Amino acid sequence: MTASLRFAANLKWLFAAVPLAERFDAAAAAGFTGVEVPDPYGLPIARLQRRLTDAGLAPVLFNTPAGPAGSPTEFGQACLPDHIEEFRTAVSLGIDYAAAVGCPLLHIVAGRLAPYQDRERAMTCYVDNIAWAATRARDASVALVLEMQNQRSAPGFLLRSQAEAQAVAAAAGQPVGLLFDFFHTQVAEGDVTTVFDDVLPWIKHVQIGDGPRRTEPGTGELSWPFVFEHIRASGFDGWLGCEFQPAGPSEQVLTRLGRLV
Repeated sequence: MTASLRFAANLKWLFAAVPLAERFDAAAAAGFTGVEVPDPYGLPIARLQRRLTDAGLAPVLFNTPAGPAGSPTEFGQACLPDHIEEFRTAVSLGIDYAAAVGCPLLHIVAGRLAPYQDRERAMTCYVDNIAWAATRARDASVALVLEMQNQRSAPGFLLRSQAEAQAVAAAAGQPVGLLFDFFHTQVAEGDVTTVFDDVLPWIKHVQIGDGPRRTEPGTGELSWPFVFEHIRASGFDGWLGCEFQPAGPSEQVLTRLGRLV
């Protein structure tokens, strides 16, 4: 089976020159039909729904809310044993937002460890937390996705490989799957299309960005015509989130990506 490619604008990385509430119309005007909203919580649910509806956009992915800048939970709480209640509050809020506006996927951000923290204890906490979140998500008909991140960009991040993320998803069961980020995979593991194939049955969402610095596809070290054709031929029919620093105006991202497809 050959799938078509659907690109979703990430509203943190694209259209960043305007306030969040204005990025929906900007994304729609640029030709996007779906959006990732990593941090939708600054907008009340009713206003978020209006912005999506008025722009004619599908919500594709939200992240769980994180703690304030400089706090231990700035990059998520899921692996931090001392923050379980904060984690549960964050997941509950994320599920409420996703269910209310019809967003199918909630990314549970794993969190980062300080050098002195015990990784084994953190992983045990993480697995238990994901199992708890999976039960809540099933009741709300929202799917959860887990993401590995490379240690150069995200030092101390709990999940270090796609295989590690896949093992946690398998332990939790449905509706938990993977967010496969090509940039993080290239930096951490390389051989990205082989790794993609290894975990393909678990992938619910894909994010794209070029190595080595999360720039726009076509500006770094990956061969994107090859990568895009590989994704298409794999049969993956989900969205590809544009989580990268654009090489020019965000309004022209789809035009530039079209030259690589």
